[in-house]
Amino acid sequence: MLLGGRLLTGLACGVASLAAPVYISEVAYPAVRGLLGSCVQLMVVVGILLAYLAGWVLEWRWLAVLGCVPPSLMLLLMCCMPETPRFLLTQHKHQEAMDALQFLWGSEQGWEEPPIGSEHQGFHLALLRLPSIYKPFIIGISLMAFQQLSGINAVMFYAETIFEEAKFKDSSLASVIVGIIQVLFTAVAALIMDRAGRRLLLALSGIIMVFSTSAFGAYFKLTQSSPGNSSHMALLAPVSMEPVDTSEGLAWLAVGSMCLFIAGFAVGWGPIPWLLMSEIFPLHVKGVATGICVLTNWLMAFLVTKEFSSLMEVLRPYGVFWLASAFCIISVLFTLFCVPETKGKTLEQITAHFEGR
Repeated sequence: MLLGGRLLTGLACGVASLAAPVYISEVAYPAVRGLLGSCVQLMVVVGILLAYLAGWVLEWRWLAVLGCVPPSLMLLLMCCMPETPRFLLTQHKHQEAMDALQFLWGSEQGWEEPPIGSEHQGFHLALLRLPSIYKPFIIGISLMAFQQLSGINAVMFYAETIFEEAKFKDSSLASVIVGIIQVLFTAVAALIMDRAGRRLLLALSGIIMVFSTSAFGAYFKLTQSSPGNSSHMALLAPVSMEPVDTSEGLAWLAVGSMCLFIAGFAVGWGPIPWLLMSEIFPLHVKGVATGICVLTNWLMAFLVTKEFSSLMEVLRPYGVFWLASAFCIISVLFTLFCVPETKGKTLEQITAHFEGR
């Protein structure tokens, strides 16, 4: 029953992580699309924080029962929501599209009706020769890969143990603190997304993660080299090494690095890849293209998690975090040279950009 429930939950989360950003990007007008698109990740981290808090007081079976409430509300409330106007237009349902637009926006002003001549050609491999298709494909897949290669899973694996080393009396509080940081900085990103732009926040986020993962690596290098006798490294890494003694100052270096990393990730590389994924693809390939991007994200998350222990053995803990730092540097360069700014543009204008118009 546990495996069956986990399988169904995974399937549902996979579908929701694909459909929610696309739906929001198609019903939001350009001036607030960044804010609303970022709310996907904001609600994810809010849900994680609430689960941490509930897990403090509830036994896991009741926590699972509590988890039934949000999807039940979603099921009921989505019955009241219309299909997106762009999708209805591809089905040649013009009047229904206008009704949906009236429901969503309150007026038809500012609506740029997308061309519907090519939407029914669907996706086929020959389309990958077109710049308007292969450029967004490369950008979307790369963003999802870099998000997982940034080291977010490695940092989260270590969160509770790092707080223990900093002499927190209740180490389970670590998860709640991490959740609060994620919520606060994801909210900040959502509020400034349509002013600062996607590229600036991605670059800033990547630079913050470069410094924090480098500091994490330095922490592990220093603790491995320190004299003394402590068992904490046995907890921190599934590899055999010399026992060491970590000073409280070094432990606080790890705590500071972790909090800085989580804040940096939440400002940019947490929410923005999902937002850009929903913005950059033409309507007639959006279903397949966003599906491949989501698959890339979850596949990379699986591979990073699965191979984490092996990397720790080969590269040592400091090597793993310095490798993550290198990926963060590459992600910043990729952002500066390859990712277009979509702030304030309609979805049709973004497609025209990739077409060179």
